[in-house]
Amino acid sequence: MSFAVLFPGQGSQFVGMGADLFDTRPDLLGDSADDVLGWSLRDVCVEGPEDRLTRTEHAQPALFAVSYALWEEFRMACDGPVSGAAGHSLGEYTALCAAGAISFFDALAVVARRGEAMARAADRVGSGMAALVGADHALAEEVAATRRAEGGQLQVANINDPGQVVVAGSSADIAWVTEHARDLGVRRAIPLKVAGAFHSSFMEPAAEELGEALSSVSFSDPGFPVWSNTTARPHRTREIAQTLRSQMTSPVRFQQCLTDMESSGIGTFVHVGPGEVTAGMARRTVEGATVHVVSESADIRDAAEALVTMA
Repeated sequence: MSFAVLFPGQGSQFVGMGADLFDTRPDLLGDSADDVLGWSLRDVCVEGPEDRLTRTEHAQPALFAVSYALWEEFRMACDGPVSGAAGHSLGEYTALCAAGAISFFDALAVVARRGEAMARAADRVGSGMAALVGADHALAEEVAATRRAEGGQLQVANINDPGQVVVAGSSADIAWVTEHARDLGVRRAIPLKVAGAFHSSFMEPAAEELGEALSSVSFSDPGFPVWSNTTARPHRTREIAQTLRSQMTSPVRFQQCLTDMESSGIGTFVHVGPGEVTAGMARRTVEGATVHVVSESADIRDAAEALVTMA
């Protein structure tokens, strides 16, 4: 049974994630990774504390590394062909690495640079994000446009699934949308615990830094299609670097990625990585989808057997 694999983005990390993988995959999560990062991956992931792990510059490479190591373990246990992949924001790097478009350590170095750049950009000005619960993309765009007409900078940042869109803006923008959500037709606006206005124009300084890091990386043809957050279409090898740079300031179109995957004939998805956020997005977006979750090593056997049973 063929399937598509989905990888989570920042926010899915938790202290203790991947604890068993540090012993089973020291080739990925050991000294070589620490040399790239300049800090102990095991200490940050397993011991925390939470406020250290959740810092953008730590959360992104930690989540990427653990998710990819978990994928490697799952890949060896599952014989089914992969028909495609997608990742939410940071998870797009994991998807490209899983498809062989970039090596693990090259990707780890780029992701580390990305996290550091995004943290610096977020520190420049007070900004944040809010989830609009019960809003579709069109309504979210109307809400953002209303705020901009008043002089604000609110922008649509994540189109996650049919019932949730995330907006980004200044701290004042987020306070405004939280206060006025119901008046604008939104069931509820929930401020997110993030460092800044990711996937918006506030991240342009970070995009410039990331572009420099990506310029030194060689990308290969992916072994299976990897859907881009920016275009909601499979990546073209020669455009991967530019598309990843654009992802920093463009909305994450994850809902559209999922519907395009469905249009290509994909109906089975496996979330691989801490948590199960992308699994929920797939269930809410693709009607009748079969979705499995591999959030830790203990899930691998059941998911692999389920895929075999469906074949």
